[in-house]
Amino acid sequence: MSMMLIHSDRFAEHQTPPGHPERPERAEVMDAVANRWRARGVDVVAPRAATKEQLARVHDPDYIRRISETTGRAKALDPDTYTSPESYEIALLAAGAAIDGVERVMGGSRTTALALVRPPGHHAERDRAMGFCLFNNVAVAAAHARAGGAGKVAVVDYDVHHGNGTQHVFESDPHVLYISAHQFPYYPGTGAATETGHDRGEGFTVNLPLEVGAVAEDYQCVFADVVAPVLRQFEPDLVLVSAGFDAHERDPLGGMRLTTEAFAAMTMELRAVAEECCRGRLVAVTEGGYDLQALAASLGAVIETLEGPAAAPQWPSSGIASSRGRECVAAVRQSLAAHWTL
Repeated sequence: MSMMLIHSDRFAEHQTPPGHPERPERAEVMDAVANRWRARGVDVVAPRAATKEQLARVHDPDYIRRISETTGRAKALDPDTYTSPESYEIALLAAGAAIDGVERVMGGSRTTALALVRPPGHHAERDRAMGFCLFNNVAVAAAHARAGGAGKVAVVDYDVHHGNGTQHVFESDPHVLYISAHQFPYYPGTGAATETGHDRGEGFTVNLPLEVGAVAEDYQCVFADVVAPVLRQFEPDLVLVSAGFDAHERDPLGGMRLTTEAFAAMTMELRAVAEECCRGRLVAVTEGGYDLQALAASLGAVIETLEGPAAAPQWPSSGIASSRGRECVAAVRQSLAAHWTL
């Protein structure tokens, strides 16, 4: 019932232009992390490719076809997002790794799993690649869990960027709760506190827009006052984590000031809720994180958190006075007052 890692050294085969932050060296960091934990006795398994039917739960079939037609060639899909000859096949493996984690955790052979993948996924829309993402790995995983019998699935996203794609896929679905803590305003421009879902899904989108420069105490505040209470009231059957590490103080894209220890603390907060609500079932899927040293350290910290015994989160102290978390919580409480007790 221990944790497992899902990874393939083939993730380096997705190539991006020189100087692109989502570069193959990120996969090499993941290789090294996976090998280090394998040597410590953690199971590391290779993913199966996602099927078109599994992708079609969240992506338009025509979009899947268009991405498949990039096989064998390099193509710019937007100013930030590219394919190389192998990218379609590698993107299928990334989505398949997230599915594999869900199957093993929901099937009871593992309690927690971490899919070490690239390209990332949470910006991918139903019919559009964007923000370095081709297929929305965590959304595909959530839809697979629902199709497999999970009544309610929670997705928590702590990448520095808002997961617009994940939000839009599920914003009318009351069975999938999406929570995102992110830098705002920032790319892709979505994720305001007033974005709370539509129709039957009203209230099941929870955005925590934090001002640039937020520190660990700000994230601790929003986790304690919003994330954990909403999750406990929702009572998910599975917790999925979009585990992006670009809110790290070393990251070249983000403007937040988190240290490695803060990612461990956020993950432990989510693990505690999973232990309480759904027998510990938690699957994390990598998103961003573009400083290689910070990526390696943060991945290691998250694996330590998922592999060891459940414990009280150990939030680091930044030594920096900040009211960003309190201001965020005040705005979110106003937007969600009709839906959750906060």
